[in-house]
Amino acid sequence: MRRPLLVPLIAGTMLVSAGLVLIASSPLHAGPLYTLNTLCSVAGAPSSRCTVEAVDQGSVTLYRHRIGKQETVIGISEEPYVRMGRWNHATSSWQPLSSATARLSANTVCFNGTDLCVVNPNYLNSLRQEKGAAFNGRDLLKVTFGSDGRINAYCYDDGCPSTAP
Repeated sequence: MRRPLLVPLIAGTMLVSAGLVLIASSPLHAGPLYTLNTLCSVAGAPSSRCTVEAVDQGSVTLYRHRIGKQETVIGISEEPYVRMGRWNHATSSWQPLSSATARLSANTVCFNGTDLCVVNPNYLNSLRQEKGAAFNGRDLLKVTFGSDGRINAYCYDDGCPSTAP
């Protein structure tokens, strides 16, 4: 099963600017790699039940987060380097993310601060297996991106600003 690595996420860049497209078609027409019933929160609201589907669509892994009738799709591509974006249903285009954060102890991944947070042990446990000792003693991993999609900063644990979710 293909899943992007968090370490390249920390060391990579996200989807941005004109001409950079994760996929040619809408992110809503592929079969799931896995489906997870879990908890999500949107815009800092309390967590509620949601479903996450991980979908391999060529060079992109899509994570569809469904909370009630609301759906948020995050796309992560590894080629030629890690890029991340959020699908905008209204414009049928990818919007750049400004940050991604993982709290390993809570199995939580957040995008753009607390715009979207999800408990996803499937994703984070696979990272722990792949990275082994590199994650020992680590809890918080955060990356921030510039408007051009390149990393502005990344941090671990106490090296992260106190505003990190």
